[in-house]
Amino acid sequence: MALSIQSNAASKSIQNQLGRTNNDLSVALERLGSGFKINSAKDDAAGLQIANRLNAQVRGQEAAIYNANNAQSMMQTAEGAFEEMTNIAYRMKELATQGANGTNNTSEYTALSGEFEALSAELTNIMDNTSYGSGTTLLDAAGKFGAGAVTFQIGSSAAETLDVNISADLTAVTTAITAFAGGLADQAGSSTAMGDVDTLIDSIGAARANLGASMNRLDHTINNVTNMAENTQASASQLMDADFAKETSNMTKQQLLMNSGISVLSASNSTTQMIGSLLR
Repeated sequence: MALSIQSNAASKSIQNQLGRTNNDLSVALERLGSGFKINSAKDDAAGLQIANRLNAQVRGQEAAIYNANNAQSMMQTAEGAFEEMTNIAYRMKELATQGANGTNNTSEYTALSGEFEALSAELTNIMDNTSYGSGTTLLDAAGKFGAGAVTFQIGSSAAETLDVNISADLTAVTTAITAFAGGLADQAGSSTAMGDVDTLIDSIGAARANLGASMNRLDHTINNVTNMAENTQASASQLMDADFAKETSNMTKQQLLMNSGISVLSASNSTTQMIGSLLR
């Protein structure tokens, strides 16, 4: 290559290389500073789009886990109320069985009927006032479970739902409680009450069985969605997260290239000075 003072091709070439090295160094520093491999669409447009979809799915799955746990708590509240109603029904069965015996007199029927009616009133109280959260009733006719099916969102897509419908069971429970109006006034009434209590126990059992099946399903749902969220997050991390070992090595490499490039650029710029010495 001829010596010239009009242009310095070597200097231009080194400047271009320094520019590329500086860009690569900036990328490495940005990734190390943010912790992300993709900081803008220009880093990886396709990867960013995929990662955004994955992150949106993870957010939905995390919300679904929260929903499922809330649904589990709501059903446990209702099932706990039914458990207490079952205990009350057992005592009512005992009282009715005692009343059906021919050894009782009027005062004993008065005592038996008084407790029986008090327990019946408590059953109605539980049905009317069992609530979840900010006063949302669960078991009365206008409550969450009494008004019809309750739909729980248990996944990140609109199709992932769980419908729980125990309204028919609640109607049967209410009907059974209403049948206790006669109390234990005499032996015949006590015999009738025995059958009515059995009906109540069966109705409560049916409602508890339906809730139990849904709660068991939710346990598996929560485990599955948790697993999906974990693996989806891992996939997004593979796309988005910076490899610190790799980026640290790349930063060190670019810094060395910058230092050596600046030194070589300084040397190349002195070429014109050396040409000037030929004129002396």
